[in-house]
Amino acid sequence: MSANQITYLVFGIVLIVALVLDLGLLSKRGSTITIRKALYQTLFWVALSFAFFGFMWFEHGSAPATKYILAYLMEWSLSIDNIFVFILIFTFFKVTESDAGRALLIGILLAIVFRIIFIAVGIELVERFHWILYIFGAFLVYTGIKLFAKKDEEEFNPADTAVYKFVTQYFRVTEVDPKGRYIIRLHNKVFFTTLAVVVFILAATDIVFALDSIPVVLGVVKEAGKELTATDTLVIYSSNIFAVLGLRSLFFLMRGAVNKFDYLQQGIAIVLVFIGLKMLVEIFDVHVPIYISLLFIVLCLGGSIWYSIYHQRKGVPREVEDGSL
Repeated sequence: MSANQITYLVFGIVLIVALVLDLGLLSKRGSTITIRKALYQTLFWVALSFAFFGFMWFEHGSAPATKYILAYLMEWSLSIDNIFVFILIFTFFKVTESDAGRALLIGILLAIVFRIIFIAVGIELVERFHWILYIFGAFLVYTGIKLFAKKDEEEFNPADTAVYKFVTQYFRVTEVDPKGRYIIRLHNKVFFTTLAVVVFILAATDIVFALDSIPVVLGVVKEAGKELTATDTLVIYSSNIFAVLGLRSLFFLMRGAVNKFDYLQQGIAIVLVFIGLKMLVEIFDVHVPIYISLLFIVLCLGGSIWYSIYHQRKGVPREVEDGSL
């Protein structure tokens, strides 16, 4: 067996075992996930991801392993945005603690399927039309600038989504307490519960986020002037799926603290602009070394988190600082 085949086999086994654990032991219907349990699960997923990094280094060497951990860290940081939107969705639909875990798990499984499809399409497009990388780069620069300038007041409203409007217009939806169910029968008619609507919106939301994350990971992994290799493809799939798998436990861990990182959004925005520019400068045969990218991303994300915590401790409301009050 080749090194890639061995790595895919190990990755597949780890993925199946992890999903069985999540489905069977950590996601029992009606169970509540405490912050302590969420912390242990988050540490488990992060440790598993870094263990795979070590395996990648052993099997493929330092360069592919560094690409993997760089892509994973970028995807993991982008997950913070997903979590913030997830919190708004669950709050809007008043999802109970006991129902949240299972709904999130289903949404994440759907997200993995969508990511695999989007990655396959993205890789095919890049291989057929190399110039599309420049479009991806320009898109990331635009997205980063837009995200940097985004105001806190611009909140996501689940009722305004096309999925919510479509489901409520063309299907029967009941607001009766779902009690963990997604479809119920009332008066001899079948209804979707609000829990089912939540899962639909979670899946649709991840499709939107994938439009950002797939160009990001392609920009991180692909080297200037070189074609994507089979190992690069492995790095893209594994880093994305590991990052998505950790979303569920990260949601329960971060939901009470997500608003404390006021400047993380700006950190992510700067990184998006950096990766977009990194893709665009390939036109001039300029190659940014992978270790420079890793250092820049770690400093930006770590710095934005530190700056957020510093201002929280300092007790200066962000609105006062930026002059909006």
